[in-house]
Amino acid sequence: MPPSPLFGDDQVDIAALREKDSVRWAAIPSDVIPLSAAEPDFPAPREITEALRTYAASGHFFYETTGGRASLKAVLAGVLRARHDIPAQPEQIHLTLGTTAAIYLVIQHFCGQGDECIIMDPVDPWFGLATDAARARRVYWRVDATTGRFEPGQLRKLITPRTRLITFCNPQNPLGLVMTAGELRAIGELAIEHGLMVMADEVWGELVYAPHRHVSLASLGPDIARQTVTLYGPSKTFGIPGLRVGSVAMPSVEHAQALMKTAERLGSAQGHTSLAQIAVETAYRDCWYWRDAFLEHLRAMRDYCVERLNQMPGVSCQVPQATSLLWLNISATGMSSQQLADFLLEKARVAVVPGTEAWFGPGAEGYVRLCFSSSKDILRQALDRMERALGELRR
Repeated sequence: MPPSPLFGDDQVDIAALREKDSVRWAAIPSDVIPLSAAEPDFPAPREITEALRTYAASGHFFYETTGGRASLKAVLAGVLRARHDIPAQPEQIHLTLGTTAAIYLVIQHFCGQGDECIIMDPVDPWFGLATDAARARRVYWRVDATTGRFEPGQLRKLITPRTRLITFCNPQNPLGLVMTAGELRAIGELAIEHGLMVMADEVWGELVYAPHRHVSLASLGPDIARQTVTLYGPSKTFGIPGLRVGSVAMPSVEHAQALMKTAERLGSAQGHTSLAQIAVETAYRDCWYWRDAFLEHLRAMRDYCVERLNQMPGVSCQVPQATSLLWLNISATGMSSQQLADFLLEKARVAVVPGTEAWFGPGAEGYVRLCFSSSKDILRQALDRMERALGELRR
């Protein structure tokens, strides 16, 4: 099937990305191709642009309602119910300045000094940094070396009287794994058994490749839903990370009110712009066609990149079940993750994210992360450069 015209090679304007300070393109030398930050290189859906233009033309830029617009929270609750079977009402939704802010807020809400917060290893760095900010202790739930998955049986062994929160990311960044309903149910039952809350970061939940299917923890029955806090957002789904809107779906109105008090204490209860909220409401209401075409494009780019990379010397990767990320095993090169990332930057002029402890946790060493949410032409150029550079290691 030919690629969607929305995501053709001519849709990526590198000069504009650099000019507008894209984190992927503006912070690197002009001859480097970035496969780093987990954001797309494509323009957002046209409906979002039109909605922003119409609203801006009114000339009204007032303070917004604390905690987010009622209309946006109603749309979000409807999306969570319809697409993910999460029993959310608008009064249970709290808007945040992106999903990273949601991670910080929820961990600060449930954890304090001396508490323990369980986080995956490897995982996005913000989980650990947010735990540190709460003055809690990181407890790593590490991927099983045999199965390559996060085993609930191992999770049970990590729970102590100091545990306050279990966190996980599903679909998983950086591994691209989709947790099964059985795995999720086991987590939920552990939470009920020990009286613990679970924070489920599901920001990648709309970018899952068939035959895999995203299952929300909070959809697995009322008992589990009462223990679950769900993080959700439009940044990955609609390519609008710079608008900085995320959301937290709390298990009850009372929980949401308590979270608001924490947000007020931290000074983060306000801050959403009218423009950002208008854009996100438009995305969830009118732009699912864009997400469908984007997912089709990502599947094609995933398959292309995996095939190319697995033919290169010293590296290998599994086919991700979700996300726009590849977790590349580079242990056969004999280099550390940082050394390989530095080598690719110097010799190939390609930027990747090293699997260092600072980025993803102690279990990340021996890997680098690549983002493939770009055009095929850009990916082909980057992979050609990597192939030539890695070939030098064999000489």
